[in-house]
Amino acid sequence: MLLNRIPGDFDVATSALPEDLKRLFPGSGEVGAHFGVVLVRGGGAQVEVATFRSDLDYLDGRHPSGVRFETNPGEDALRRDFTINALFLDPATGDLLDFVNGRADLKTGIIRAIGDPAKRFAEDHLRLLRAVRFAARLNFQIEHVTFAAIRTLAPQIRTIAAERVRDEILRILMESGARRGFELLSTTGLLDEILPEVAAMRGVQQPPEFHPEGDVWTHTLIMLDGLDNPSATLAMGVLLHDVGKPSTFRIADRIRFNGHVEKGVEIAHSILVRLRFSAQATEAIEALVANHMKFMDVCEMKDSTLKRFIRQPAFDEHLALHRLDCLSSHGSLTNYDFVQQKLGQLPVEELHPVPLLSGRHLIAAGYQPGPAFGDVLKAVEDAQLEGRISTPEAALALAVTEFSRR
Repeated sequence: MLLNRIPGDFDVATSALPEDLKRLFPGSGEVGAHFGVVLVRGGGAQVEVATFRSDLDYLDGRHPSGVRFETNPGEDALRRDFTINALFLDPATGDLLDFVNGRADLKTGIIRAIGDPAKRFAEDHLRLLRAVRFAARLNFQIEHVTFAAIRTLAPQIRTIAAERVRDEILRILMESGARRGFELLSTTGLLDEILPEVAAMRGVQQPPEFHPEGDVWTHTLIMLDGLDNPSATLAMGVLLHDVGKPSTFRIADRIRFNGHVEKGVEIAHSILVRLRFSAQATEAIEALVANHMKFMDVCEMKDSTLKRFIRQPAFDEHLALHRLDCLSSHGSLTNYDFVQQKLGQLPVEELHPVPLLSGRHLIAAGYQPGPAFGDVLKAVEDAQLEGRISTPEAALALAVTEFSRR
C-alpha cells in the first residue's frame, strides 16, 4: 500500500491466542497450531491469522524448534526476514507500526535483513533466494552486509527442498525483473548452487555475425528482460533454450554449437526433474527447447511439415520464444512474420483435417498391423496436408502404393 500497489492478500497478526480466535470465530480451523496460525472463515472468505510470537532456535534451516506467544507486535517483527516485510498497519487506528526502520528502507529501495543477516538466513535458508526475489521485483538494492551474508551462505540453499527452490525461481522469472533477478543470482553465487548449468553460460562466446549482443549468458539475460507476464513454461523455456551451448561449443570455420538443441533437451530434462516440475510442464518446456531452432527453416518447409510444426500444443509460446530470440540477437523477424502470416491464412480445418484413413481401414483392406502402419499413415497425412489427396479412395490408393514400396 505504501508503494501504491494493490495488495494481493493480507497477513493478519494479533495478540489473541489461537484458542481465543477459535472461540471468537466459530468454524475456524488450525493450519499451523504449533506456530499459532488459525484459518478464520467468514463471509465467503478465509484469512490466516497468526498470534504474535518469537521463535526459539532453528535446527533444520527452515522451522523453529518451538515458539513463544507474545503480546507485543515488536517482538513479532524481530523474528521476520527483511525490514520492509516487518511493517504493521493497525486496522483500528490506521497507524503504521515500524519497529525495524522498514519504512525508511522501503523509501530508499533497500532490502535489509533484520538484525544479524547470518542469523536470519540460518533460520530459513530460503530467505537467501527471497532477498533476490524482492530486490528484483521491486528494483531495490540489497544492503551490503546482507549481500555479503548471502554470498557467504549461498551453498546452504542446497539444504532447501527442490520444490521450494523451484517456486522461488519461477517467482523471480514471472513477477517482473527476471533479468535483474538472475544477475543477482549470479553475483551472489546462488546461481552456481541452484542452476550450475545456467551459470555455465557465462563467458561462452557466440558468432558475432548472428549474436552481436555477446555471450550466451548476455543473450539469455536480454531475453529474460523481454518477458512480459509469461507463463511458467515460457519463462523456463526462455531460460533454458540455449542451455546446451556451453557443452557443445567448438571453433571450426567459426564458433559452432553442433547438437546444442539435443544436448539442451537432455540438460533441461535433468534440471526439471531435479526441481520437481510436473510431467506436463516438463514436456512443454522441453518442447520449447527442442523446437526453437526449427524456425530457421520455416520458409523452406513442405506444407505438411510446416502445418505439423505450427499446430503443436501451445504454439503461441514457441512463437513468443522465437520472437524474443530474434530481438535479443540479430534482430530479424523474417521467419516470425512468415509464420504469423501463415497462421492468419490457414483455417483450423487445414491444420487439423479429419483423417482420410486409419489403421482400421488398412486392416479391412487386408494389411496386417505392424511397424509400417505408422509410416504409411504419415505419408497419407502428408499428402492430405499438402492438398495432393482429398478423398478416402485416394488415400487408400496411396496407402497401397506406399505398402508396395516397403
